[in-house]
Amino acid sequence: MSKPNTKFNLFYILMSDLSRHLLLIILFFLVVSSALAVVISAHENRRLMIAHEQLIQEKDQLDIEWRHLIIEQSALTEHNRIERAVLTKLDMRRPTREDEILLRVK
Repeated sequence: MSKPNTKFNLFYILMSDLSRHLLLIILFFLVVSSALAVVISAHENRRLMIAHEQLIQEKDQLDIEWRHLIIEQSALTEHNRIERAVLTKLDMRRPTREDEILLRVK
């Protein structure tokens, strides 16, 4: 058997196949890029949802802290508490009629 003396140019064969199936190759790359876009979009959506949930939790914590501060403020400014502190710590009392001094300005 004799060997055929045919040389094949691989680059030429590949280019001819690519040119015949150009539409399929373009569609393949469009499908792959679309799939990558879906993956990236889903990942970004999950990341944003996690950040949103964290912000909601932080808002809830700040709301609870605000309520506690309001309760503490109302307790600290209560009239009876202030009056009791004045009597016990500062030894103050309401002036009586005898303690009042009238001044006349001429």
